[in-house]
Amino acid sequence: MSVRVTCHCGAVELRVELAEPVSAANRCDCSFCSRRAAATVSARVENVEIVKGADALTLYQWGTCTARHYFCKVCGIYTHHRRRSDPGECGVNVGCIEGVDVRALSPGWHDGRNHPSDR
Repeated sequence: MSVRVTCHCGAVELRVELAEPVSAANRCDCSFCSRRAAATVSARVENVEIVKGADALTLYQWGTCTARHYFCKVCGIYTHHRRRSDPGECGVNVGCIEGVDVRALSPGWHDGRNHPSDR
């Protein structure tokens, strides 16, 4: 399923071919994701295309610096990230997908507090 992903101000736009339906959205309870509270769906890295605003994206990393979290530096909205659990996969912010009613979703949870890389 191909979707359009935008930040709040419109400076960043992605075209993404999702690897799963939006109804498969999950939240993570790691120290970072629990504060951001955004539900995500999966896409392979090669299926995430920055249509516009590459220069408006900023990167946040910490810890192992494997995960790469991207935000619009104009409006501050998190659009997507490369996963630590699988660097070939991205989590895409469901709230940024055009036409998605986030109130209609019941996201599951991913146990990020007990990530295998932290053992």
